[in-house]
Amino acid sequence: MVDRKILLLGSGFVAAPCVEYLVRKPENKVTIASRRLENAQALSKQFPGTVAVSCDIQDEKAIEKLVAEHDVSISLIPYIYHALVIKAAIKHKKNVVTTSYVSPSMMEHDQAAKDAGITVMNEIGLDPGIDHLYAVKTIEEVHKDGGKLKEFISFCGGLPAPEDSNNPFGYKFSWSARGVLLALKNTARYLEKGKVVEVSGTALMDSAKKLNTGYPGFAFVGYGNRDSTGYDKRYNIPEAETIIRGTMRYDGFCQFVKALVILGFLSEEEEAHLSANGEEITWSQVIAKTVGNDNVSTEALKDAIIKKCDLDNNDQKDQILDGMRWLGFFSDTKVTRRGSLLDTLCATLEEKMQYGKNERDLVFLQHRFEIELKDGSRQTRTSTLVEYGKVGGYSAMAKTVGVPCGIATQLILDGKLTATGVIAPMSSEINNPIIELLEQEGIGMVERIL
Repeated sequence: MVDRKILLLGSGFVAAPCVEYLVRKPENKVTIASRRLENAQALSKQFPGTVAVSCDIQDEKAIEKLVAEHDVSISLIPYIYHALVIKAAIKHKKNVVTTSYVSPSMMEHDQAAKDAGITVMNEIGLDPGIDHLYAVKTIEEVHKDGGKLKEFISFCGGLPAPEDSNNPFGYKFSWSARGVLLALKNTARYLEKGKVVEVSGTALMDSAKKLNTGYPGFAFVGYGNRDSTGYDKRYNIPEAETIIRGTMRYDGFCQFVKALVILGFLSEEEEAHLSANGEEITWSQVIAKTVGNDNVSTEALKDAIIKKCDLDNNDQKDQILDGMRWLGFFSDTKVTRRGSLLDTLCATLEEKMQYGKNERDLVFLQHRFEIELKDGSRQTRTSTLVEYGKVGGYSAMAKTVGVPCGIATQLILDGKLTATGVIAPMSSEINNPIIELLEQEGIGMVERIL
């Protein structure tokens, strides 16, 4: 039995399920590389057949040496560094797997990867990843039967389980609070009834709509996520009149965030009174400055917020104000000053919105397909994934990102995934073997005809 050498760059929270899948085969030897050696060691201790090393991703020579010593590299580091790994892999004719979207800088290496005869497999986590697998599956089935896909609508959310959505956002952070909030400033583009719709970041929360998922126990809303317009080509559905890929949250999230946006809490501008070197300041004083008030009494601040955020006729006024009280806005609690309103808010969110020891997360992903069948009749299909994290085990997010990544890596090692170049799971030849193994792990989307 010949050893297979696997390099894992990054030891974050999605890494463990990926490593766990790979080390089931004793011939798989995994090197876990992290900037901080203790992080790699902590992960390595959990799994036989693994070793930990320290590596600075900005050290090109060190990265190249590691890539050259392994058969395949899994890159779970920030996406801006993937091109560096791909470049080294091309030079030494080694394969690469990432869970990230293919960026222009990664795609620049497509021809060189083909020439080197290597596979650079990307977008194989949850979203992107599992979403692609089942979207392409249904689309190819419809086309094979002579049908047309008229609408493709897909929403995904990584959320707390309902019983743990116990804060005004109905949300908890398993990664950077700043990253989550800044994503709300991205412009969304999608195709609706044949027209391209563009929603600026400032209007994103207003664009959210209640989702009819067929699961009435969940109260979800959805809003567009970045640019969906290229999926007519990526999914081979030029006939589609509506293509929307979006983010899913619990109802109430968007109204609460909108109020925070109006108050300026997504601003990255430095404020003198929030300087780390400045004088201590309470939340009520910060809010008074934000709304232009001298009076820091709770009632005065509430009245100013109601006026500024136009909450008088908002049926969620009390919920929004309760949420602000929960954050401490009307209190004498000293804020953790981080320079800007955004970063000062993030300090409080990071403190109050982590997952507790006995709490679990939920991943909910649903595609909705409106189909015109060969005979001209219409049909609606859905594909739905509902996955809960396990208390004391893996989170749903870690599992649904890490396991598909591990499966794709194994298929490359076994010579069953052989397409070359910088690729993503966009065809049944690549996807079907992954789906088969994914469902053996108890992960899969439930398909229904409504």
